[in-house]
Amino acid sequence: MAEKRLNQIQAHLTNSFPKGLLSGKVAIITDAGQGIGADTAKLFAAEGAKVVVADIDAEYRVGKVESLKRASGQAIFVPDDVLHLPYLSELIQRAAEFGNGKIHIIVNAGFTWDGVIHKITDKQWDTIMALHTKAPFQLTFAYALYFRVKDGEDRCGVNVGSTNSVFGNAPFLSVPAAPLCSFLPLNLLLIHQLLRPGVSFGTILSRLTAAKTADNIITLGILKRPDVDDPQMRFANVALRRAGRTEEAARSILALAGPLMGFVTGVTLEVTGGRF
Repeated sequence: MAEKRLNQIQAHLTNSFPKGLLSGKVAIITDAGQGIGADTAKLFAAEGAKVVVADIDAEYRVGKVESLKRASGQAIFVPDDVLHLPYLSELIQRAAEFGNGKIHIIVNAGFTWDGVIHKITDKQWDTIMALHTKAPFQLTFAYALYFRVKDGEDRCGVNVGSTNSVFGNAPFLSVPAAPLCSFLPLNLLLIHQLLRPGVSFGTILSRLTAAKTADNIITLGILKRPDVDDPQMRFANVALRRAGRTEEAARSILALAGPLMGFVTGVTLEVTGGRF
């Protein structure tokens, strides 16, 4: 029954958006070489977007970009480190050239680096704080002009963080608490300062506590219980009683960035399977 209903919804969307939900849109996705970022790039490309893949690993990730090109013919790879300020200007310039002077969507993600408090190094702390506070600001500064244009086309910025900043990650200190302290005020600031019809911002918070496997299964909002064999017990604090998948997190990003939530802005969406 559920599958039949999903097929019906997909048919409705296909009729409403025959070229895809993001047809004609230019999207930059940082940390797009693996995990949620990679699935977001794949999904955006499938929905008609011109995808700009940003990732630090130039050699390993290029194969993924080539697969996007084969699938959609609309993808470029701009590799470097988002903590390197000149790179952000290059990224935005390359994206604008790729999009014939336009950029519509920015998906900004990073990574987690937790640890017990007495073992966290200055490098560990400084890296995460720079990645989740300074880099988003600098990236916003670089693309702001492309969101201020008045051409009647929608724009959307989505920051991706971790629910560790909400729930913690016992027994570790949740260094990625930085996203909650930076993304939310930054989004509210942008909503007011980039006040334009069709310009929106949102935040996705997910929880990645299980190692990625060959089929890209990850845990979203789930405390690991390696001592429990029963899957139902392992996910006892998750309403859906299962692990999440990277493509499910990617779909939430598509929801915020696409036309179906065009009148939604300033929200924080927790992708946790209903963790409580």
